[in-house]
Amino acid sequence: MDVKLRKEGPEDTRTVECLLREAFWNVYVPGCEEHYLAHILRKHRDFVPELDLVAEAEGRLVGNVMCTHARIVSARETAWETLCLGPLGVLPEYQRYGVGRILVERVTTLASEMGFGSIFLYGDPSYYRRLGFLPGEQFGIRNGEGQWAAALQGRELRPGALEKVEGRFLESEAFRTDPEAAARFDRTFPEREKKWLPSQDLFLELVNMVRQ
Repeated sequence: MDVKLRKEGPEDTRTVECLLREAFWNVYVPGCEEHYLAHILRKHRDFVPELDLVAEAEGRLVGNVMCTHARIVSARETAWETLCLGPLGVLPEYQRYGVGRILVERVTTLASEMGFGSIFLYGDPSYYRRLGFLPGEQFGIRNGEGQWAAALQGRELRPGALEKVEGRFLESEAFRTDPEAAARFDRTFPEREKKWLPSQDLFLELVNMVRQ
C-alpha cells in the first residue's frame, strides 16, 4: 500500500476527528473519547503541532498521530522534558497494513530532530514492543500515581537519553477530559451504538496491571 505522510492542516480537522472516532469506537470502552481528545489537544499549550501527522492512502486520510509535551519528575522534584505519543489511530479497514508503524517511525524521527530525547505512551505492550518501545519500568519510570504500570511504554530517541532519569511520568493535564463535554461533542457526529466488545475486557486487564 502506498502511504504518504504530511502534517495535519486546518482543512483536516473534522476528518481526523471522524477517523479517530471510527478507529476507537467501542474498542476500549463503549463509545470513545479519542476524537474529543484530539479536538481539545490542538488548542492546548502542551500540544506539539509539528508532530501532528496524517497518513493518506488511496485518496483518503487513513491514520493520524499526535504528540504533547510531558515530564518525568523525580522524588526530589527534578524534572525532565519528554513527549507523550497519542492518540494514534488508523481506520479499521486500514489496520494491519503497517500504517501505524509508519506514523510512529516518522513522528519519532521528527521528534529526535527537534531535540527531544525520549517519548512515552500508554498502550498495548505486545504492539508497541514491535515499534521499539520498552516497559517504563525498564527505564525506572513509574506512572503518575507512582506505580509500575504495564501499559506505560517508553523509547529513547537518542542513546542514553534516559540513563540518569527516573521518577513519575506526568502527561499533559489535557488528557483529563470532562466526560460531559466529551458526550456533548460526540453528539455533533452521526449517532452510533455503544456496546461491549471483548477488547474492552482485555483493556481493563492491561489497565489493572500495576504494582507498587
